[in-house]
Amino acid sequence: MDTPASEQSYVVRYGNTRIVGEFAARGLGMLPRGASVIIRSDRGAEWGTVLCPATEQTRTYLGGKFEHGRVLRIATPEDEVQRDRVADLERDEFAACRDLVKERNLQMQLVDVEHIFGGERLVFYYVAEQRIDFRELVKALAKTLQIRIEMRQMGVRDEAKLLADYGDCGKPVCCNTFLREMPPVSMKMAKLQKATLDPNKISGRCGRLKCCLRYEYDTYEDHRKELPPVGATVLTKQGTGRVVGQELLAKKLMVAYEGSRYILTSFDDVITVVSTRSGGSQNPPRQAGEGERSGDQPSEPREARPPRRENGDGPRPPGPEGQRDRAGGRPPRPRPPRRNEEPRTEGEAPVQQQAPPGLAADSSPPQPSPPPSPPEPEDDFGVMPE
Repeated sequence: MDTPASEQSYVVRYGNTRIVGEFAARGLGMLPRGASVIIRSDRGAEWGTVLCPATEQTRTYLGGKFEHGRVLRIATPEDEVQRDRVADLERDEFAACRDLVKERNLQMQLVDVEHIFGGERLVFYYVAEQRIDFRELVKALAKTLQIRIEMRQMGVRDEAKLLADYGDCGKPVCCNTFLREMPPVSMKMAKLQKATLDPNKISGRCGRLKCCLRYEYDTYEDHRKELPPVGATVLTKQGTGRVVGQELLAKKLMVAYEGSRYILTSFDDVITVVSTRSGGSQNPPRQAGEGERSGDQPSEPREARPPRRENGDGPRPPGPEGQRDRAGGRPPRPRPPRRNEEPRTEGEAPVQQQAPPGLAADSSPPQPSPPPSPPEPEDDFGVMPE
């Protein structure tokens, strides 16, 4: 967009929510960065701060939708006095609105108030979990304050944008300085950058994940796609090994070679990727004989244990009847160990207990008979009493 020689456009930031727009200035000369100006926006006359001259690059950064207006004048000492007076009015207006909200028992939390510099309107910012019917509240405020009222609902991140000052890094929070939009941040970004997963350390002033976790995420993601994944088999100058770790920014791999050797290998030393299949064990495959003591003979394979009958009569005979259960055609379930049954070693045949005659094999053992009662004493004649 071509402008006359006497007109220059600037990128100006204004308002409590730090709105950024392009404003044209005519007959004001070259405005330096940080100059305080009075602008005309769609909300009225406002106090603004010049950021830089407007160019095609700044228009690309701002996107297709941004505010337009014009610069009225450079801020004067009278304007500074007016700004201080407006700040005093905002304190009284905030207290008046808070009292009206409490009287009507509205489920909303008042966050901030913005009195437009020119006195055209008054904007209240609040936080609520659901929509609030504030029509009666607006009527009461307009009657009390005699000014146009506007209510704006916002989220917790926008609340931090208004009230937060400094972050954990010691610098002003990003949302209150240069961020125009706050895209969502996921825990996947923190895991990819190997940041701590402690919520207290990766959460910002708003209680959500920090916006700075997204700044380098694209670089990490590009390096992750370029490097072999964890679990891949690679051929390097040191030999063939398996990738067990990645250093994304340094573009290095932790490779496990034969003999349990772990070496941090540069991606430039990787000759070829043998297999990119990831997953499974992180340890390198053990060679034949590795882990066995010298002089030991390889152990012979153990014989398979014969299937066991559920009623304890020994193994089932071979054939379809012995391999399938009579109920549903499924393999028989193993019998749980009985009480007081001694554990068997591998390969030992089950010990069968002999059941007494007349008692089934799977029934409980007979209960012991009570001891005989002692004989009653005899009388003097040796005859038992009747």
